[in-house]
Formats: sequence, structure tokens, C-alpha cells
Amino acid sequence: MLTVTPIGIVRNEIKIPIVRGWGKVVSDLVLDERYTEALDGLEGYSHVVVIFWMDRAGPPKSLKGHVQGRAELPIVGIFARRGPSRPNSIGVTAVPLLSRDKNVLRVQALDAIDGTPLLDIKPYTPAFDKVENARVPEWCTRIYEIEDYL
Repeated sequence: MLTVTPIGIVRNEIKIPIVRGWGKVVSDLVLDERYTEALDGLEGYSHVVVIFWMDRAGPPKSLKGHVQGRAELPIVGIFARRGPSRPNSIGVTAVPLLSRDKNVLRVQALDAIDGTPLLDIKPYTPAFDKVENARVPEWCTRIYEIEDYL
């Protein structure tokens, strides 16, 4: 059996999911105080990878659909997009680390709403995390260039 225990919670002003503007959102990652010393040394990194549980995302209604529910975008499978409705509602986002105060990390651009449970935090390490010459579909490039997602 799989058991996952949250290590903390996301705190920000976003109460319902948004599609655009995540890049402006500043969040506090409030870890349980017993993990305070586990954060030692993290300040040396510019970015962290945040793994969280999208606890208010419902199960997928179907395995395929229009990206963002928009008819002008292609129909793709749920594993070909980053929406919250998934078989396991795990979210993963690399974000800038703005500061640390004891057991609280301040980050920017985390696409998680207030109260979201934190599962893990890892330092962003280019040797492991950076992908050279990454390729994405044309529609992905188009929506991220046109709209204010970041």
C-alpha cells in the first residue's frame, strides 16, 4: 500500500484555480516545524522543485480532451497536458526560491492554490533537471507565447 504524508502546506492568496497569471503569485511553503533543519543549505539554490497534492482536483472526466477545454486547441490525452485532473493528482513545479525564514520558504510562480498539501521539496539541480533541446508541440508554444501564464 502506498502511504504519503504531507510535510506542510501552501499559503497564498489564490482560493480557486486560475489559468493565467501564476508567474505573479507569491506563495509561502509552510513546512511542519519538525522539518526546519531539513531545509538547511537550501538557500544556496536559486530554484526548488515543489511536489504537491492537488487535493481539490477532481478525477479526470475522460482520458482525452481539448487542452484547457478550449475548442481551438487540439484534443490530447491527460498525460500530454499539465491540467490538475489526473489519475493521481500530483503536481510538480520548478520555481524560484525567494527566501527562507525557519520552516517557511517563499517562492514565486507555484501553480498551487492556498491550502494545498506539500509532499516534497527538492533543490533544482541543472545536472539532473535541465533538459537540453527540449521539444514541445506547436500548440504549447503558441499558448505560452500569447497568454500570460508566467
